[in-house]
Amino acid sequence: MHQPLVAVSTDAKDFENYTWHAAPQQYLEAALSGAGVLPVLVPALGDRLDLDSLLAAVDGVMLTGSKSNVDPALYGGDPGEENGPYDRARDATTLPLIRKAIERGVPLLAICRGIQELNVALGGTLATEIQERPGALDHRAPQSDSQDERFAIRHPVTVSPDGCFAAIYGPGDIQVNSVHRQGVGAIAPRLQVEAVARDGTVEAVSVKDAPSFAVGVQWHPEYWAASDETSGRIFRAFGDAVRAHAAARRTDVQAATAAE
Repeated sequence: MHQPLVAVSTDAKDFENYTWHAAPQQYLEAALSGAGVLPVLVPALGDRLDLDSLLAAVDGVMLTGSKSNVDPALYGGDPGEENGPYDRARDATTLPLIRKAIERGVPLLAICRGIQELNVALGGTLATEIQERPGALDHRAPQSDSQDERFAIRHPVTVSPDGCFAAIYGPGDIQVNSVHRQGVGAIAPRLQVEAVARDGTVEAVSVKDAPSFAVGVQWHPEYWAASDETSGRIFRAFGDAVRAHAAARRTDVQAATAAE
């Protein structure tokens, strides 16, 4: 069976006298094994990329998490270094990619930094150092050399009964592993809140007018996709949407060929 391709965002990182375009393996494993799709890394080369050609060749887009933050200048925030680190090459790639993917109906899964990119791309803002707000939970990872401890599933979020996440999880609470110090501020007009933490932090969104699956989560389902049902379920839903898009494209090509 044809394995559909999914475009995966990358970070631009300077290392060993090179600039590397890279994504963590956990996202690639979750895409391959959890969603059943073939991840293809997209270099963070901004407007040098022909995104229309890219989206004509893939059946999904996945935006990864990252240590870097979206440049606050893109949403009217303070671009001081205390709100960094930044990856402006990634910003210049992912924000237009998000808008084009939604416009073309290409399924989109945006994780951690990805949900923040999604909100900014559609006109929203971000809130920094959210753990400093009165009554806020500390969503940052604990200090530890163990990645399993840092990404442990540790707090509940409440799924809205009225959105697409209720179809994936059912309404009520699910347990997740948020690892972040900033989050969604003013929500973009085209986004619907799908899940919130106990302190009101937006943990999941969907694009209200998207012609296909287009969602973002603030937590890290990629880390436990193989062993945690909640984590795995979002990747299975994404994979199903990607395969449906691929099948519809094949049908359109066959119909066009038959009409010639």
